[in-house]
Amino acid sequence: MSDTGEEWQVARRRKGAARQSRSLQVSSNSTCCQEHLDIRKTVKRIRDTVSELRCEEFWQEWKEQLLVAGSATLTKPPDNKDTEGPTDRLGRTRDGRLCQQLECVCYGLGSFSSCVSARYQLAMLLLLLDAGQIPVKDCSVYDPAFSSGERDVLSELGLTVLTENEEGKRLLTKPTLFYLMHCGKALYNNLLWKNWSTQCLPLMIIIGNSFNGMRDRTIEREFKRDYGYITQAVSVCEERQLPCPSRLIDVFSDTAVITFPTSSLNRLPQSTWAEPPEPQYQHCLDLEIIQRETRS
Repeated sequence: MSDTGEEWQVARRRKGAARQSRSLQVSSNSTCCQEHLDIRKTVKRIRDTVSELRCEEFWQEWKEQLLVAGSATLTKPPDNKDTEGPTDRLGRTRDGRLCQQLECVCYGLGSFSSCVSARYQLAMLLLLLDAGQIPVKDCSVYDPAFSSGERDVLSELGLTVLTENEEGKRLLTKPTLFYLMHCGKALYNNLLWKNWSTQCLPLMIIIGNSFNGMRDRTIEREFKRDYGYITQAVSVCEERQLPCPSRLIDVFSDTAVITFPTSSLNRLPQSTWAEPPEPQYQHCLDLEIIQRETRS
């Protein structure tokens, strides 16, 4: 399916101003006509976009890079006799059983019913779940911008809609794919802080903005001061840049698959992992993240 030039103009304007007016979008999106979405029509539109992306040449590279990252993250439990023997690149044994199964978390998707870019990003998420054989129900999604109608659409698609703003502070116990398209640096930094150990980081696959790109676009002293966990992760993570066709540059630009090989993490001194302080961001004028409300 194709989108009109006008739709793409709207998407570009929204994308460019997204971080400056996000809080305004949250309030307006929750009260407009999105509350009364035609769920069936919206689901069909998303599935049509999935079919469109599936035919794109660049999708095959995305799929292959996910499989490569998955093969490095999904490891066979050493004490499980039922899963002994050779495994394929997604951790399956010869009889097709999974030794481990990826889960998925998606933050910051945006208002996909009104924003073309967000709809394409949602469609790509569904493709990635299928390629990684991740059950749709095992993918949790959250964005404070979602309207009640959009939450209904996501539930209809089978996704698990979170009700709490985690601010990215989710502690991992299982291998997890994080889909974080054009999210703010603070969200990435929070996620790294919460899992800042040689046990948790290797469980993480991120498909989102390149850490190197973040560093290159930020004043060095401010980057180190405000986003210390990204600063340290740049030197030990493994980034594979994902291709993006020119017509979708506003949707998938600067996207990479990011993993954390244990061998790289072990090169850092032990003091790196000792009692990591929670990020505060007191110097950040534009935090690029919606923080959860604190109750007195």
